[in-house]
Amino acid sequence: MQLKNLFTEDRAVSPVIGVILMVAITVILAAVIGTFVLGLGDQVSETAPQASFSFSYDQDANTNGEVTITHESGEGISTSLISVEGDNVPTTAAFSDSDSNSKVNAGESAVFEPDAALSSGDTIRIIWSSESGSTSSTLQKWTYNG
Repeated sequence: MQLKNLFTEDRAVSPVIGVILMVAITVILAAVIGTFVLGLGDQVSETAPQASFSFSYDQDANTNGEVTITHESGEGISTSLISVEGDNVPTTAAFSDSDSNSKVNAGESAVFEPDAALSSGDTIRIIWSSESGSTSSTLQKWTYNG
């Protein structure tokens, strides 16, 4: 008779489920708080924008030529967050504007004169850096095939 009562008794089910739920909630809370305490929560929102750029090089424009970079499509990007880097690229090459809060939108271009005439294999990159400076990404890479 005692064995039969053991299988039909269900009073302990509710406290066991309660304990399991409390442990699960504690683990989830600890994970969420831990990500923000360790600074991982800030990096979640720092993803590179999706944008496409085109490049053209006009050798006849002057002694070193001119490179034109055009934002073809994608998100508008703050001019303070992107830079132009690569072979023979002057430090002044950028999508710059007097307004530090301006954005580069589709259809806008930047023109710069390289430090020296481009030769085959020279590379130019559009680099995006996050506002905190902890993350950067190459948005577009172009290699001159002169």
